Amino acid sequence: MRLSRLRPLAATFLLCTVISAQAAPPQGGKPLSGFTPARAGQQRALEARFDALLKRESLREWMRRLSARPHHVGSAYDKDNAEFIAGLFRSWGYDAQIETFDVLFPTPKTRVLELTAPEYFSYAARLAEPALKEDATSGQAAEQLPVYNAYSIDGDVTGQLVYVNYGVPRDYEELERRGIDVKGKIVLARYGGSWRGIKPKVAAEHGAVGCLIYSDPRDDGYFQGDVYPKGAYRNEWGAQRGSVADMPLFPGDPLTPGVGAVKGAKRLDLKSAPTLTKIPVMPISYGDAQPLLRALGGAVAPEAWRGALPVTYHLGPGPATVHLKLEFNWDTKTIYDVIARLKGGERADEWVVRGNHHDAWVNGANDPVSGLVALLEEARAVGELAKSGWRPKRTIIYCAWDGEEPGLLGSTEWAETHAEELQRHAVLYVNSDTNGRGFLGVGGSHTLEKFVNEVARDVTDPEKKITVWERERASRILEGSADERKEAREREDLRISALGSGSDYTPFLQHLGVASLNIGFGGEDNGGSYHSVYDSFDHYTRFGDPNFDYGVALAQVGGRLVLRFAEADTLPLNFGNFADTVARYVKEVTKLAEDTRNEIAERNRMLSEGTYKAVYDPTETYVLPKEETLPAAAPDLAPLQRALAKLQESAKNYQAAFDSQDVQARLTSSTDVQARLDQILMNFERSMTREAGLPRRPWFKHQVYAPGFYTGYGVKTLPGVREAVEQHNWAEAAEQVAVVSATLERAAAEIDRATALLQGK
Repeated sequence: MRLSRLRPLAATFLLCTVISAQAAPPQGGKPLSGFTPARAGQQRALEARFDALLKRESLREWMRRLSARPHHVGSAYDKDNAEFIAGLFRSWGYDAQIETFDVLFPTPKTRVLELTAPEYFSYAARLAEPALKEDATSGQAAEQLPVYNAYSIDGDVTGQLVYVNYGVPRDYEELERRGIDVKGKIVLARYGGSWRGIKPKVAAEHGAVGCLIYSDPRDDGYFQGDVYPKGAYRNEWGAQRGSVADMPLFPGDPLTPGVGAVKGAKRLDLKSAPTLTKIPVMPISYGDAQPLLRALGGAVAPEAWRGALPVTYHLGPGPATVHLKLEFNWDTKTIYDVIARLKGGERADEWVVRGNHHDAWVNGANDPVSGLVALLEEARAVGELAKSGWRPKRTIIYCAWDGEEPGLLGSTEWAETHAEELQRHAVLYVNSDTNGRGFLGVGGSHTLEKFVNEVARDVTDPEKKITVWERERASRILEGSADERKEAREREDLRISALGSGSDYTPFLQHLGVASLNIGFGGEDNGGSYHSVYDSFDHYTRFGDPNFDYGVALAQVGGRLVLRFAEADTLPLNFGNFADTVARYVKEVTKLAEDTRNEIAERNRMLSEGTYKAVYDPTETYVLPKEETLPAAAPDLAPLQRALAKLQESAKNYQAAFDSQDVQARLTSSTDVQARLDQILMNFERSMTREAGLPRRPWFKHQVYAPGFYTGYGVKTLPGVREAVEQHNWAEAAEQVAVVSATLERAAAEIDRATALLQGK
């Protein structure tokens, strides 16, 4: 529940109480991380000039232009938009180029979904989104991609239907307890609970021959509010396109893992591409899903599985039987990345990279144009500063990525192509994607947590007229758990989230080890236009951010992140916040290991005593699980605890050295020491990568942050250990404890190097 859903009077009173102590942005004399006191004042003056250059009218006109036609990968308007964006950057003084890559991008040529039994329930799915008179671009059918899932395999299958709720592993565990087997069946899953690509992946692992994914109105429709065009939410025939490639293995072009998809690149054979689905899969609207659900028999679904359609939700299997036929054009398409450089001065070989994608599934006003236009206005203002005579200390690179929607294609292929350069030069990657009214959300490397908190304290919320930091803090105090409320009141900095996947930061952070942030506003812009023909200029300007106030706010946040990193005397990283966060992760995996083993031991005991079934409704039939062999004890996490203690000590020593007057004087007087410190700080994130990567997915090299193997977008922290425990793979858990411990020790050693440099050793 977001703040806007609280009772208005109570919410207003609480908000005023929370913010009264700090209602105005900090004044010009406050210190800035990475800057000497004298330079901090100059930086704030530069940012004031930057703010004065921002124009909300630009955002509106660019959105109208960029979302005027469908612009998916391979479309004429996708290329046209890239050329338009490159032209803007050149007009602002950037050295802008378009880099192209040739990638696998399938489009549908046959889509058939039929309910064939029982005969009296027969139904042919519409699989189409109608044009609306209230939405000017919704009728561009000749240019629109139809509703489909990219990287589904071809297939022609018929089978009984089984309803699998969200289609995540725990849902199949519940079906197994009830004696329901999906082998040889077609499953029907609702969107939510995980990234969409996990649903066909898990279905195939359980023997299903096909997968359908629909948007239930409880999660994404009239249960949430009025549907489009009256309100913002998904209507009966709106459907969510999207990629179902197995991106937790690797993102990017499915045929060129680990290398750029340039001309002459070695490519996998289509049949051996590991990220393609194993079964055919297709998304449908809830208008098309309702007849299928109505025809299902079998047990009534558990209460938590029931959506908001006017039917009784049954599990099946059958008697509903469906025929699904899919065929695709398996074409190679060219994608167009716009790369715009503003060369730096004394540290031009250090790169600050900022990106947002430009491709969409259809018109894409919200996803991605809402974030892109904020980036463009940010870049225009930075260009104006440069034209007035200012020059950044470090090189700034703005990127408009193509092919994000099918699987982070543009960013991944560019990062793989330029991997060595980026590992030598990139000091930061800042990403944005969608943007709307509401609260500032930030995820990223926790060495950047204190830095981004400083930025958030310096940007005013356009509606509440307090800082965006204070508004987010108020939200956590009003809506958070007891621990979250306590932290928001007492901790100096608000915690930022860890990054899994789902946008273009992934290749930078998790493959190359570049410190990264993902930023955007939202929470009061809810609606159901996502990946539909109704993600349009008309929808966004009614329900997203009608006055582009939060587009300007995003430009202010992104601009400060870029300008401060570009201008800082030393890179503004903080190890204390990082060590504090890792301590939480170590505590979590320790508890997870103990709890998991205890739960299995207790289940084994109940099975041996014959009391296991007593925990379930005696009127239901359940299949008993098998006893599981357990080691004598949970994995020994003592090496992880020792490595954490070393990391915490190193972080403490670094901060003490950095804060000393002698060190500050030395840093102020020596640009050589500043530059040498930058190199160590830049490499800190790299120290948490491992060339061998994670088990069974070597592309993901970061040992602290990764998307979950069965969550997709959702993050797994300390993933090697955490996922081994979750999968009850105790031998691998012990191996990964050693790997992660060595990673934390390596990170501590990098901090010690920085401390020694500060102390002149």
